[in-house]
Amino acid sequence: MKPNHLPRVLAMALLPLVLAGCKIEDIPGLGPDPRAVARDSEAKAIGGACRHAMRGLEDCYTLNPKASKALVFAGWKDMDEYMRSNKIEGVPSVLGQNAPEKRNSSETDSSSASRNRS
Repeated sequence: MKPNHLPRVLAMALLPLVLAGCKIEDIPGLGPDPRAVARDSEAKAIGGACRHAMRGLEDCYTLNPKASKALVFAGWKDMDEYMRSNKIEGVPSVLGQNAPEKRNSSETDSSSASRNRS
């Protein structure tokens, strides 16, 4: 081995030892996609919110079709455990309770037409 190659060989030998202490997330470009992490966190939050609102899993899945069902369930389950261990009561959902009734367009058209005839 030539003496001028010694620093290069030494650096290559020590590189695995230096990188052994790093997490994959610490190395730029090798961690998980931030958008995927945000999407997963949001799905778990949706599940937790559904449990706190005393909403069933099926309703939660229906209201959030784009969210991962497995992660929604994980969030729901985590919130359920947390609420049981801390004796927290759920808050009933008010979704749709005070919303005005939507009439379909045929009812609206026929009622306005009868008013116009008078």
